[in-house]
Amino acid sequence: MHDYEENRNCLSYSQEGEESPDQLKRAEMDNPALSDLLPPVLRNKKEVLFGNMPEIYKFHSRTFLQDLEGCLETAERVGACFLKRKEHFQVYERYCNNKPQSELLWRQCSASAFFQECQKKLEHKLGLDSYLLKPVQRLTKYQLLLKELLKHSADSEYISELQGALEAMLDLLKSVNDSMHQIAITGYEGELSELGRVLMQGSFTVWISHKRGSTRMKDLARFKPMQRHLFLHEHALLFCKRREEHGEGHDRTPSYSFKHCLRMSAVGITENVKGDVKKFELWYSGREEVYVVQAPTFQIKIAWLKEIRKILTNQQRLLQGFYFASNCLSASTLGVLFISAVPNDVPA
Repeated sequence: MHDYEENRNCLSYSQEGEESPDQLKRAEMDNPALSDLLPPVLRNKKEVLFGNMPEIYKFHSRTFLQDLEGCLETAERVGACFLKRKEHFQVYERYCNNKPQSELLWRQCSASAFFQECQKKLEHKLGLDSYLLKPVQRLTKYQLLLKELLKHSADSEYISELQGALEAMLDLLKSVNDSMHQIAITGYEGELSELGRVLMQGSFTVWISHKRGSTRMKDLARFKPMQRHLFLHEHALLFCKRREEHGEGHDRTPSYSFKHCLRMSAVGITENVKGDVKKFELWYSGREEVYVVQAPTFQIKIAWLKEIRKILTNQQRLLQGFYFASNCLSASTLGVLFISAVPNDVPA
């Protein structure tokens, strides 16, 4: 009973003093009076079902709400609020990444008497799944709100902040979308988190040629186009095969079978391939492997090349910095050795 009462008392509340419906249902999972109705599959799974909903609620009720209240007289100033809290909005990406596991768990217990009793007791008109969807819906509404504000703020002194806020929210939407695709990858034996952040993802037509190695003749003989879904990370490029979507209705989601991984530290690019403006070439390990990639459109090709160039340029800068630091260290070491070798009666 102590845990239940503590959870109820610690709940944040909105401007009107009303507790969040999803937070209330979350607290009810610790209610001893309803413990007999709680499905076994839900026990100790509160964090899976609700994700980081408490974190999102805390951010809005205790931080972002106060920021927005300072803009009641000048609505255009909200752009600065979004920019100020840009990093905090990553809570939505973590929530969305957990959403597939949450939905799977919900499908297993949505018809249970526990949730029916909770809805009746709390007098909620909507089921829990509707409230669990709200953070995802809210994330898409931010950019719509900012676009609408921009329409009516052409002469405002705060227009640059609004534009920056819109770009930040669009970037967040893209990042969330890319991450949602990444978590559907199957068959990769390592930790995807070690590959760095997902920068781009999309479907391409790919031709592969191995110039050397035991598979050379076999692969050259099969030099034919393949449909592959590519995931560009900060440290690697993954080639996957998109599988049939599973589920029903809105629950239909694709999955991606891992096929191949290229470490970006060994990748080179040829930006133009003769005969098709939508193609570019990736070569690996000194052209031992060559990948001709055809994008759906020329614009998509340009966007991918831009991101790949950024990665390769950053790698080159890091490498130059490493060599510079190594040379400085070597020179410093030589200087110390030289000074140590000078006789005591000779001025250094």
